[in-house]
Amino acid sequence: MEPYVTSKSLSGKTELWLRNIAPFNRHEMRLDAAKSALLIIDMQKFFLDPDSPTFTCGGPAILPTLKEMIEAFRASRRPVIFTKHVHHPDNLDSGIMRLWWKGMCIEGSPESEIHRDIAPIAGEKVVSKHRYSAFYGTDLEIVLRCLKIEDLVIGGIMTNLCCESTARDAYFRDFRVFIPADGTASINEEMHCASLLNLAYGFAFVAGARRIISDLRKES
Repeated sequence: MEPYVTSKSLSGKTELWLRNIAPFNRHEMRLDAAKSALLIIDMQKFFLDPDSPTFTCGGPAILPTLKEMIEAFRASRRPVIFTKHVHHPDNLDSGIMRLWWKGMCIEGSPESEIHRDIAPIAGEKVVSKHRYSAFYGTDLEIVLRCLKIEDLVIGGIMTNLCCESTARDAYFRDFRVFIPADGTASINEEMHCASLLNLAYGFAFVAGARRIISDLRKES
């Protein structure tokens, strides 16, 4: 199956996606750089390897975008936080996830590591999670509160599962959420676009990554 987006087609696709959700993307916000953090969701080999049972075909296309965002946040001395979706080798924490999915990403395995192109550097927080939302059963909220974060930019995979679940939980906790349309991805375009629409309507401001980076640099 051909991926619904590639790094070459991403820019044009993003313009179309943003146009389509524009009537519902009404809560436009400008990023407050001094109170912002970038959260990169589950960009692991397990989800980016075409041979994996949970390959996210849109994932490879967004790697350059995420790299650009990560570099911008680092240059602005703003926190970059990563998540890894992992499970115990004996499935002690898999629960319903094991019923839902073929194969589990095992903690400590090579497949569980974040893609080398955007790997965390020393001192950057990596949150291990066992469910879609990065807030569920983790210390993410404590870290964000301690860092005095109010604006949270969420990128990674999958748009309609872990990214959307995390964005919803962030919204419920009164964080302002920003979603880069070209910095999230799923297994097909329908799911990706449906999630962008949901997020824009109820939980986040959806924009292009370069708009978010521009706001970051203006305020830094």
